[in-house]
Amino acid sequence: MLSHTADHLFWMARYTERAESTARMLDVCIQNALMPQTALAAQQGWRALLRMSELEGAFDAQYDAPTQKNVIDFLVRDLKNPSSIASCLTGARENARAVRGTLTTEVWETKNATWIEMQDLLKGDMLEHNPSQFFEWVKHRSHLSRGVTVGTMLQDEALNFIHLGTFLERADNTARILDVKFQAVGAIEPGTVPEFYYMAALLRSVSAFEVYRKVYRDAITAARVAELLMLEPKLPRSLVACMGAVVCNLREIRNTQSQETERFAEQLHADLQAAAIDDILEQGLHAYLTKFLSCVDELGRRISRDFLVPDESMEAA
Repeated sequence: MLSHTADHLFWMARYTERAESTARMLDVCIQNALMPQTALAAQQGWRALLRMSELEGAFDAQYDAPTQKNVIDFLVRDLKNPSSIASCLTGARENARAVRGTLTTEVWETKNATWIEMQDLLKGDMLEHNPSQFFEWVKHRSHLSRGVTVGTMLQDEALNFIHLGTFLERADNTARILDVKFQAVGAIEPGTVPEFYYMAALLRSVSAFEVYRKVYRDAITAARVAELLMLEPKLPRSLVACMGAVVCNLREIRNTQSQETERFAEQLHADLQAAAIDDILEQGLHAYLTKFLSCVDELGRRISRDFLVPDESMEAA
């Protein structure tokens, strides 16, 4: 497959997944904002979301305070922010348009219709009066896009590159959500009602609340939440499941220069498979996730080098 085609497919998938993850994180922050808290605590919560996406500097350059309205505008509407939902869905549509001949008609029409509907929704007042409804729409369109892609496309290299972009982006987002949310819950006394609500919100942000109940059938604790979202291979958004999918798709598209990249991904996956949550928490969850995110970033660079069209602006987005 031509590197330009692979590049468009990879980033089409990453932008779609990033839009969904941003919608999930924003929805959880809105739910948390409904809990009794001071104005300062509310602003700290919104700033934590910006920190999660490494967008504090870009936000502060445009806005005077991290209020709910300002953060939602920045992370949803702002086309100058390359990680906003509007930018991501536009990027997904433009990358799909560039490779229309590789996609099925259903996949292209889904991407295009999502972009058109987004324009209409952002012109209306849904985001002001019912932001959660808008975020549910973003998640629904992402689910629809994934389903149409898997259900209509030939299982060849094109689909492998789409899966590769999806799961690499998902691993990155799950790690970021875990890191920021666990830092926020660190000051809360274990076993209290506030800790339960924070952990429940974290599970819902990755569609894992019901799964947690099935796996543990017990009270929600921070250690078990971390174990589920990092080390449970049957959870689609866990770190180990995402890296397993990355490894499988790299094997399908391997070329003469990708051996080291494949080995790097396999080692990252093996480390997660062999890890124990008690050991991770003992050494420090933040330190572990920081190292993991660094490895994911390095893996993305290696994939670009071996298969895609290297573009620093896109990788930094």
